[in-house]
Amino acid sequence: MPLDRQRAIYLDGLAGRRPRVPVAPAELEAAAQSAMSADAWAYVAGGAGMERTMAANRAAFDRHAIVPRVLRDVSERSTATELFGRTLPAPLLLAPIGVLEMAHADADLAVARAAAKLGVPFIFSNQASVPMETCAEAMGASPRWFQLYWSKDDDLVASLVRRAEACGCDAIVVTLDTTYLGWRPRDLDRGSLPFLRGMGLAQYTSDPVFRASLSTPLPDPAPRPPLRLATIATAFAQARRFPGPTLRALRSGEARSAVQRFTATYSRPSLTWEQLPFLRRNTKLPVLLKGVLHPDDARRARDLGVDGVIVSTHGGRQVDGSIAALDALPAVVAAVEGKIPVLFDSGIRGGADVFKALALGARAVLLGRPYVYGLALAGEVGVAEVVENVLAELNLTLALAGCRSVGEITPEALRFLP
Repeated sequence: MPLDRQRAIYLDGLAGRRPRVPVAPAELEAAAQSAMSADAWAYVAGGAGMERTMAANRAAFDRHAIVPRVLRDVSERSTATELFGRTLPAPLLLAPIGVLEMAHADADLAVARAAAKLGVPFIFSNQASVPMETCAEAMGASPRWFQLYWSKDDDLVASLVRRAEACGCDAIVVTLDTTYLGWRPRDLDRGSLPFLRGMGLAQYTSDPVFRASLSTPLPDPAPRPPLRLATIATAFAQARRFPGPTLRALRSGEARSAVQRFTATYSRPSLTWEQLPFLRRNTKLPVLLKGVLHPDDARRARDLGVDGVIVSTHGGRQVDGSIAALDALPAVVAAVEGKIPVLFDSGIRGGADVFKALALGARAVLLGRPYVYGLALAGEVGVAEVVENVLAELNLTLALAGCRSVGEITPEALRFLP
């Protein structure tokens, strides 16, 4: 309960202890920046171009004001939400975020454990630092989904989906807005792309189809970089992250081959609506499309039998100057006509943000950067504290706005401020 969360923090304060993970979003972000390396901070916190989409995502929340109602009995409340036959404790999922090893050594495993303790679904990233099977084992029966980047290798796509089913994932989230990596100045200025150092490739190097492909020469291999101390260090870094003994991976060249194979097959810019039936043939799980911003795309997804869509700008990391995700949400909700659930991602920083997204028609929201900041500060405990804070604020906002359940949150709870 939110009052329990507040009470625990205030009682700790009497003993002279402050939260190790700041509650206020700005302070949380600042503390995480101090704890992370410059490369890690650039990768996690950065956006595309001049980062106007990131700013637009937040500004959109400011244009929608909550209008509380009073004299309603809100002494008992529920944030429970149903998605694809499973009842969740709250309309909140942890978004797929790659290369979590840049934030903390326990990476995805720490997030999986925190999510399991709270009953919140964790969407395993396709670019994870820990294989999905390892995370699933740590989560027991707790809900988990899998994010799919549709690569140029359909056999690999099918293998990843089969593995997701086998390790108990409830849904497949196909991320569509990264057919190419966006123009990200923070990373470019540092010359830092973590995948080239072997980071974030755990789903690939643990996959039998991907591993088998390493023995096949690439038709157009990347040129070898000049031999310097930095490139030697990179080779060792790649080998350390490849399964098995580091020296064997280094001598065999498998680690370098894995990086090259990944860069050659990572994403599929030729992907079209016509390929979606392939996914349906290869999985019985619900399929959601992530990155939908236009109502016509949402309508087409609905008509093709897709099970859900996620309104998202990829956290502002792909297109600079894009429409804000929250501004796109109402039209997408209207387009699907209630036939499939619409989820929301991009810009969520607290429980009041969750409330606003739900009021505009989202069935649930994805929380991204804030939990990574908690991970950087205190590992599993830090992730849990961030999520608990968001859930507590949502519950209190629900009560103070005069609602007893998330089902009572309607567009009338908001006023648009032009």
